[in-house]
Amino acid sequence: MKKVVKFGGSSLASADQFKKVGAIIHADENRRYVVPSAPGKRFSSDIKVTDMLYACYDAAVKGEDFSEQLENIKARYQEIIDGLNLDCSLDEDFEIIRGNFQDKAGVDYAASRGEFLNGKIMSSYLGFEFVDAAEVVRFNDDSSFNDEVTNDLLSERLKDMQTAVVPGFYGAKADGTVVTFSRGGSDITGSLVALAAHADLYENWTDVSGFLIADPRIVKNPKAIETITYKELRELSYMGASVLHEDAIFPVRKAGIPINIRNTNAPEDKGTLIVESTCRQPRYTITGIAGTDGFASITIEKAMMNSEVGFCRKVLQVFEDNGISIEHMPSGIDTMTIFVNKNTFEEREQKILSDIQRSVHPDHMELESDLALIAVVGRGMKSTRGTAGRIFSALAHAHINVKMIDQGSSELNIIVGVKHEDFKNAIRALYEIFVLTQI
Repeated sequence: MKKVVKFGGSSLASADQFKKVGAIIHADENRRYVVPSAPGKRFSSDIKVTDMLYACYDAAVKGEDFSEQLENIKARYQEIIDGLNLDCSLDEDFEIIRGNFQDKAGVDYAASRGEFLNGKIMSSYLGFEFVDAAEVVRFNDDSSFNDEVTNDLLSERLKDMQTAVVPGFYGAKADGTVVTFSRGGSDITGSLVALAAHADLYENWTDVSGFLIADPRIVKNPKAIETITYKELRELSYMGASVLHEDAIFPVRKAGIPINIRNTNAPEDKGTLIVESTCRQPRYTITGIAGTDGFASITIEKAMMNSEVGFCRKVLQVFEDNGISIEHMPSGIDTMTIFVNKNTFEEREQKILSDIQRSVHPDHMELESDLALIAVVGRGMKSTRGTAGRIFSALAHAHINVKMIDQGSSELNIIVGVKHEDFKNAIRALYEIFVLTQI
């Protein structure tokens, strides 16, 4: 069995955290390929190394003296090296970085050094071979990611390696120019390594024990999700629930490789297993609850609207022409309501309203802002009667007025719209009826 393990910045912020990571890796001989992030915060007021690198490079670009900033970064790594009693020096690497900063090698190069240097320390600490991601993760000349070439390069490099450390977050173009993924991109690298190594499992270690049924900032001590499908994860991520970089899902999903989200600080916890499909019955009817606010709705009324061919298309065309994406569109016989992101809509509000007026000549239009959308997601909902009724009952009992309800055709999720001031209470009410009450 082969496992790829990725560790986040908080898991590698200090020597003590490195020791936890080392113990986790050595506890299972199947954990053969390691993808490290750059050192994160050691305490709440600390600065991530990646942010220190951004600031240092910015000073270099401005022609300012960045020596002290670079020395501070070097000190962060030296603290880890000393704490692990390693016979390892990064002096030569920092001289190269200094020269490249002076030559303005690029902001992506600067940001990538956090993972690069941590990878070197991890390689020395574990005795694993170091593989520079710039040599095996390929980007095109336009900086778009090239998955096919990357898989070929990674597969060829890893095929004869029993163990390896591949830094996360970055790769390079064919000419060697370093390019990074978006923030959190080490998750993607881990997924790419899992695909190339034909891994049986991709373990993603972070500072939480997997996904939680609800946001712990809203619900006190929410239960953990034991198993979740990729489809369920997609629905919850869309509504803001995020532990994993979204783009990290696709490489392993294509290969049928499960992802296990684990907690470095609580390795005994099983975490959350993410799979394509499963016959495991969820503990509760729902898998998770997630929501986000900052929406506005535009309700359009017109008598006999349902018999007017092309009415909806004309309305939607207005939003498309104004560059506004639509979140949801519940409708009735003589009404249709469009839910959009409030901030983007407000920029072109009057233009959109006048365009709708000219396009379909509605009898009446009504705007409402400060709305929130909440998704109740679960594969168990399909086989359970009365789920929508329980949602209405829970919200009514909490004196919350439902502005919209929308159930997907897959019966995997139900989305409700509420006022912003009811947002948190609505999530608490839904969690209580589906998890705490377990009727």
